[in-house]
Amino acid sequence: MKGTNGRRAGLSIVAVTLLTGVAGCSSGGSGGSGGDGESSPSSSSSSSKGGGTHVSPIAALRTAEKSTDGADSAKVESTTTMGSLMAMTADGSLGWGDGLTGTLTITYTGGTMADTMRQLGTTSMEARYLPDAYYARMGDVFAEQAGGKHWIKYPYEALETLGGGSGAYLKDQMENSTPNQSVKLLLASGDVRRVGEETVRGEHTTHYSGTVEVADLATRNSSLTDSQLADLKKQLEQAGVTTETVDIWVDDENLLVKKVEQGQAANGAYNQTAYYSDYGTLVDTEVPPAADTADFSELLQQQGAGPTS
Repeated sequence: MKGTNGRRAGLSIVAVTLLTGVAGCSSGGSGGSGGDGESSPSSSSSSSKGGGTHVSPIAALRTAEKSTDGADSAKVESTTTMGSLMAMTADGSLGWGDGLTGTLTITYTGGTMADTMRQLGTTSMEARYLPDAYYARMGDVFAEQAGGKHWIKYPYEALETLGGGSGAYLKDQMENSTPNQSVKLLLASGDVRRVGEETVRGEHTTHYSGTVEVADLATRNSSLTDSQLADLKKQLEQAGVTTETVDIWVDDENLLVKKVEQGQAANGAYNQTAYYSDYGTLVDTEVPPAADTADFSELLQQQGAGPTS
């Protein structure tokens, strides 16, 4: 019985990790636009720096979205909080030139998730993203309850079979977690505004902000296609989000260097802050050894808790 309980706890953790880990990459404890040595916003419009003076915020962000998408890879550093459920950090590199790839170290620093992870022997895990699946490496205590295997594989297609719409949401998040998604979300807000010029970790940037009203995504003029708006609306609705504020900072190369998303979801208030740097960095992610990998769907079926339609 003890072994079964251990497996159930571990599977629960990784299921949530799929959501919070990806969100942190795309995915902050501190939140907001201050801190980290950043300057206060400047209302000056005389500079030609920061994503295009004399250019409308919508036009500037459309350029930033294309530039960030075309950069193919970046180093990522993020923090995420979600109610009393969890506080976590993520650090590593992601690539999106040909499907999502990359490796992140995810550490739970607070909340019930951190408490449960400690029971499994570690508060940190390695996450690997490959075009067809997500892999999470748990600790030795978990492996003892999973046939000696440390890695759990989540095929994206299999996620769709999870009940309650959560599987489809996770699949969408996993396959659409690139930095430019935050720019698309801000474009979809319909009220995007240029806050001013600020310094972020020593880089000159332009700060843009907006509030996303999920119910209005299909009707606001955001310069996104109908299908893009529908996808964004579906993802937010499935997460229980009705309103979200989005702030992004774009450097002089029209690349996203920081983003903050704050709102209320089904699991409580959340706050995500992510920093992006070293665009174009080499990302070389290997599939974990098959002999040390368990499939998530198979583990669920072994417990009599298989996917529901």
